[in-house]
Amino acid sequence: MDAPSPRDTTAPTAEPQAAEPQAAEPQADQTQTVAPSNRKAPFPRGFLDTISTGWAEHPASLPVAREQAPWAARRREKVSKAFPGQRVVVPAGGLKQRSNDCDYPFRAHSAFSHLTGWGSDAEPDAVLVFEPRDEGHEAVLYFRERADRTTAEFYSDATIGEFWIGPRPALDGVAADLGLTTAHLDAFSPEADDRTVGTDDELTRFVSELRLVKDEYELAQMALAVEVTGRGFDDVIAELPRIIEHPRGERVVEGVFHQRARSDGNSVGYDTIAASGPHACYLHWTRNDGPVKPGDLILLDAGVEVDSLYTADITRTLPVSGTFTDIQRRIYETVREAADASFAAAKVGVPFRRLHEAAMEVIAARVAEWGLLPVTAEEALDGDRGGQHRRYMVHGTSHHLGIDVHDCAQARRDMYYDGLLEPGMVFTIEPGLYFQIDDLTVPEEYRGIGARIEDDIVMTADGPVNLSAGIPRTADEVEEWIARLKR
Repeated sequence: MDAPSPRDTTAPTAEPQAAEPQAAEPQADQTQTVAPSNRKAPFPRGFLDTISTGWAEHPASLPVAREQAPWAARRREKVSKAFPGQRVVVPAGGLKQRSNDCDYPFRAHSAFSHLTGWGSDAEPDAVLVFEPRDEGHEAVLYFRERADRTTAEFYSDATIGEFWIGPRPALDGVAADLGLTTAHLDAFSPEADDRTVGTDDELTRFVSELRLVKDEYELAQMALAVEVTGRGFDDVIAELPRIIEHPRGERVVEGVFHQRARSDGNSVGYDTIAASGPHACYLHWTRNDGPVKPGDLILLDAGVEVDSLYTADITRTLPVSGTFTDIQRRIYETVREAADASFAAAKVGVPFRRLHEAAMEVIAARVAEWGLLPVTAEEALDGDRGGQHRRYMVHGTSHHLGIDVHDCAQARRDMYYDGLLEPGMVFTIEPGLYFQIDDLTVPEEYRGIGARIEDDIVMTADGPVNLSAGIPRTADEVEEWIARLKR
């Protein structure tokens, strides 16, 4: 996904969405309770007398700690050392309303998941608290434990009742699973004191910068996310005939990729960009309601988020008919040349911004060569008076990637854009060229063509490694890929 980075803050504890009113327990002279809402029938006395009985016990065995538990513990140690004597509060966040009484699928805040190891199965409204002790902190995870089946919540609360949403975790099970002390959410005291660090800038910055260098577990999850994403791209190519037939083929592309994301991962890591024809020139085209026509290019920017919440972010630009035209190939291969130049510039100790500069040198040279600039390439690259080439690529070339698609976004500039590349950093390389359909500064044959190539890169001591190198990149490879998979 291209360069703009959304806010990455430690989310405040969200107020839980109001559930439908619980049914009152029956009194001696009642045979029914009031209905839980004005669109539902009341619970009769017979239901209330029997609903809490006849259930098997929940399994008593405790799980073995999950793979990421020790890695998350090491991350918590770094937070503890950074905030000695302070009470640190990191909320998961709560459910967010989609419409009326329907919520969006819950996804915990990235900092919370990073520090607990709780991924797609995290509970809404949970809170991780670093309680200061004489030496360091005790990390306590507060969440709403499963309700006993004798409670009305079990059957009447559509937000948290197990009859509605399925089993909820128990305190002792999560404690064993994550290697954390756990407590019921009712025991959490949100009142701030002079020691409490919650949503302030210092904590937000720290937890963002903590993710700049990935550990071994994170790198393995990134590789998995890229692998599944590659399968999703294969799926799209295989379905091209059906995609072409549908009047909203972009929507079909989105759906095909989403099926892979949900079947082999948790979901998509961000809204899929399925931009065909002139739509490819809109950097964040997520409406995805246009046709996919032979003769056009389709730009697919998509990434699978796996269950640990780590996501890939990959873009490929495909000729819908299976073959690039001469002008499409020229534009596409220029983008690849820029990507390769950026990759070659990635070395330990090199400023992160150098990746963008290297790509821009290629872009400026080529569009000047094509006669599209009013100045020379050298003049366009002037830091003060240049930039004319950026008309055709306004976004940046790289961003950090991890548990967020735009990871580490609240890191300081001297740690991010002006920071030096280190082993363990994961970032994208994603140059592009976009010639808007109504851009009169370019010849007509360029108009309406947009191309981007985006790969996910891990920096190692021996140089950069392209995690997505197995997904075809060159124009020739892309044409062979389509010919091989298209049904």
